[in-house]
Amino acid sequence: MKLDKATIAALAEHLENAELQARDVTKITDEHPHMDWDDAYAIQDEIRRRKESRGHRIVGLKAGLTSFAKMKQMGVENPVFGFVADYMDRPDGGDIRTSELIHPKVEAEICVVTKADLSGPGCHLGKVMAAVDFVLPAVEIIDSRYRDFKFDLKSVIADNTSASRFVIGGRSRDLQDLDLRTLGVVLEKNGEVVSMAAGAAVLGHPLAAVAMLANHLGARGQVLPAGSFIMTGGVTEAISVAAGDSVSVRFQDLGTVSMRFV
Repeated sequence: MKLDKATIAALAEHLENAELQARDVTKITDEHPHMDWDDAYAIQDEIRRRKESRGHRIVGLKAGLTSFAKMKQMGVENPVFGFVADYMDRPDGGDIRTSELIHPKVEAEICVVTKADLSGPGCHLGKVMAAVDFVLPAVEIIDSRYRDFKFDLKSVIADNTSASRFVIGGRSRDLQDLDLRTLGVVLEKNGEVVSMAAGAAVLGHPLAAVAMLANHLGARGQVLPAGSFIMTGGVTEAISVAAGDSVSVRFQDLGTVSMRFV
């Protein structure tokens, strides 16, 4: 690590305030160009601690940058990881207030809940399959706090991978009843199809993201516990939304997730 504890705490406060106040900021590596990956996750951990100290619960974990092409473009070998808190949850079919956000985008996500602990290193797809309790569809509303979407990967990690809101809908299904690789997703905005994809868009198999998350936590001496809710990363590209937009996402075999932006 290159940053001291005081700097990490100050940057965490800076980024969390930007989130809570819906105020954009410049990427933090402009002033701290030598910060490393451990620094970035330490800032995210401090944001998590701040939320928990105010009584919020962390209700899930999330993967980002789960496209092989995007990882190659960014020069990394693994996705990035963050968390979602209780206040970010919104009901299926409900309203999302754009006044609370900066420049939101939506992504369709295949999510799982685990029934057994997963630990790394060495966690693989087979272990994850055995540990999954059920599968759920969701839409994540990401909202980078960085001005004009100008950021680098360390700044994104520190900013809790742009976590903002999420909506779970559809219905839960057993893993053995699904082929997550070929599971089709259609994202509509205002009644028009704007993106289509299949589960294989996420690392070839969405559960690969869970294995990578378990290995990421294992490298930090942590375990992915049973009962974890995990968002495996965007199946579709991120689509910009604004007040007045309606979004509906149809997931093959999993139902539909919808919301309105007001």
